[in-house]
Amino acid sequence: MTPPSDLPVWHLAGAGNMGTLAAFYLRAAGFPVVVRRPSPARKTLTFEDRRAPRTLDLPAAPAGPIRHLVVACKTPYSAAALAELPLAPDVTVLRLQNGLGSLDGLLPAGADLIEVVTTSAVKGRHPTHHLVAENQTWMGRARGGPAPAWFDTLAAHWPGLEWAAPIRERQWRKLVANAVINPLTGLYDVPNGRLLEDPDLRARADRLADEADTLLGALDPAWSGGSRQQVAAVARATAGNTSSMRADMQRGAVTEIDAINGWLLRQADRLGLDLPAHREIVAAVLEHSPAP
Repeated sequence: MTPPSDLPVWHLAGAGNMGTLAAFYLRAAGFPVVVRRPSPARKTLTFEDRRAPRTLDLPAAPAGPIRHLVVACKTPYSAAALAELPLAPDVTVLRLQNGLGSLDGLLPAGADLIEVVTTSAVKGRHPTHHLVAENQTWMGRARGGPAPAWFDTLAAHWPGLEWAAPIRERQWRKLVANAVINPLTGLYDVPNGRLLEDPDLRARADRLADEADTLLGALDPAWSGGSRQQVAAVARATAGNTSSMRADMQRGAVTEIDAINGWLLRQADRLGLDLPAHREIVAAVLEHSPAP
């Protein structure tokens, strides 16, 4: 597929693991990618298979309004990353972050927010990032709607990329997996598969999954539930992996608990529901984490 001549310029807010991967795919599709920082960035992406490492030179963004933005920073830094950015009133935003609600109140009223859910995994720290697993990725709007004009060009170069209309089911599925696996593995400093091997951790995981199903079923009666089994499948498929929250806690970084379990608690408060297992684990993670 030949890219059109008027491809949009994508601005990157958050050039970490997932931001670097998104930049790699966008550049492969012919899209210009720039970084929101005073100086250019050079990134190296390595691969689990036999592909040669790729170097990405990302120039500093030019002056002028931002019409296309990738937000891939950790959720606690969303407000700082977007502060004073010259966003166009109709800016298109790809949100490549864990959890939900991290950009609430930070975008213009006319923004086109496209959520990204991925099962790919990247590890590393600037400037080198390693693509561990290249799996499925979905993009879509919470309210549904057709794909934008540039999507097919990008999908031809982003393996496993699909448009989901709406994307909420996939968002909620990933949210529940993160809300169970991430805080437990972070608190107990264990790989994901340990949740299946340790009876006490398995019981805690089941309680978290059940509470999430209760809440999501109250939000949407069509929610199919089954989160115990889904979380177990994710833990089994990623048994040797370190969750992002475990990695954050190991290095003393701020976690994304507020956008994951915290989002569930805020929805529960709004509905008058109690999620004691989630309240307990949020408090425990915050106790062992630095303040944002």
